[in-house]
Amino acid sequence: MFHKEGFKIITITFILAIAASIVTNQFVSIGWLRVLILLTILVFVVLILQFFRNPKRNFILNDQHILSPVDGKVVVIEEVFEKEYFKEKRLQVSVFMSPLNVHATRYPVGGPIVFSKYHPGKYLVAWHPKASEENERTTVVVNSPVFGDVLHRQIAGALAKRIVNYAKEGKKAIQAEDSGFIKFGSRVDLYLPLDTKINVKLDEKVKGGLTILASK
Repeated sequence: MFHKEGFKIITITFILAIAASIVTNQFVSIGWLRVLILLTILVFVVLILQFFRNPKRNFILNDQHILSPVDGKVVVIEEVFEKEYFKEKRLQVSVFMSPLNVHATRYPVGGPIVFSKYHPGKYLVAWHPKASEENERTTVVVNSPVFGDVLHRQIAGALAKRIVNYAKEGKKAIQAEDSGFIKFGSRVDLYLPLDTKINVKLDEKVKGGLTILASK
């Protein structure tokens, strides 16, 4: 199963791959070179399909839990000053996604969406300290009945050129449902109350909508 954000790119990829294969078979007479080109085309198609996959998952919803919004690796757990929305100290948990991870972004908690904003910006590597402030990004805040306002921020990486955000202020977020999509590598930051109990460690691999990042 593939994410809807990938349908257009997958279709274009298949058309280009078929065209390139036909041209290669027609005009490349050197056997080993023809095989190499065809294998390269195949690998490219597989990588595109891998990137836009959207596997079926059985989510267990629980207002007492904050679920990971994405697949990836935990790269930051620290107390920081959040400048955009809270304007006070929060507990930041960041998950880095490689191009091989599933890139659908899911709501970590359920509740009313009280803030949603897109910011154009740069494309620094996702782990750069300034990425959360200077890169293309979206900020979404959901008011959880247990944790209060929980902010998650999609951040574009060096390869990402478009962030898709489905969150609209005034709508209700359902925990683990799609909040958006980031194309080709990125990071998601969460900003939580300081007394939140963190259930993961640095460098731990997590699954979107499945791994419990934090709890009461």
